[in-house]
Amino acid sequence: MNTFSFGVLSGLKKINLAADAASRLHFPPFPAPMPIVSGLFRPLTRPTIVSEGGMNMKTIRMLIFLCVLAAGAMAAAPAHASAVLKQGSAGDYVWDLQYRLKTIGLFDQEMTGYFGSHTRQAVVRFQRNYGLQADGVVGPATWKALRKYTLNKSEMDIMARVIYSEARGEPYKGQVAVGAVVMNRIRSNQFPDTIRGVVFQKGAFTAVDDGQYWLTPNATAYKAALDAVRGWDPTGGALYYFNPKTATSKWIWSRPQTVTIGNHIFAR
Repeated sequence: MNTFSFGVLSGLKKINLAADAASRLHFPPFPAPMPIVSGLFRPLTRPTIVSEGGMNMKTIRMLIFLCVLAAGAMAAAPAHASAVLKQGSAGDYVWDLQYRLKTIGLFDQEMTGYFGSHTRQAVVRFQRNYGLQADGVVGPATWKALRKYTLNKSEMDIMARVIYSEARGEPYKGQVAVGAVVMNRIRSNQFPDTIRGVVFQKGAFTAVDDGQYWLTPNATAYKAALDAVRGWDPTGGALYYFNPKTATSKWIWSRPQTVTIGNHIFAR
């Protein structure tokens, strides 16, 4: 994220981080997702502004402009720019790092936002596991690998939402399988390299298109999300899945199939 977009969105980020603070001392299970503060001016925003602040239309138009500006900055910002972290670092990026390491079982301490010796040891283990220079410093190469193989708190909420909305009626293995497809896409050069890019890619998921994505996921969806992030892939490396009873695409039938789990066929 560049300096400009970080400045525009830092307030929003702090709101989300504050909302997550209560959950940091208890991991897992994952808490229910907090409402996403996106910077977008949605239909419900205007009545709230008018009723609470009595603002005139000129002020409201200015707010709309600022929200659009913030959203544009978010879209244009580099997704992978992060601070270089080492022992002694502290702050939001360390929270993010510790959460990611905790999701994959490498960090078993309380998350504090401080980069101490335990965090360094976890980073070294991660670097060794993924063929990186094991120096305990989180630079661009380590961040890239972390984003490829782990998720942070807000990204885990996205994963749980897509699992719940796409597969809540499926057996548990089938729910993990949907999460595994998402992780496989993040790691594939055929798809965007972030979970937001994968999930919100146009036409990628029916539940996003029809609005079911915004349903509140349950604890099972979060557990399936964690298992998928930790590497359980019941699909055998699938990048696609579909319900043969409802699929209308001829193309999807051309993909090499790997396994059927519940109502879904998984394919590469």
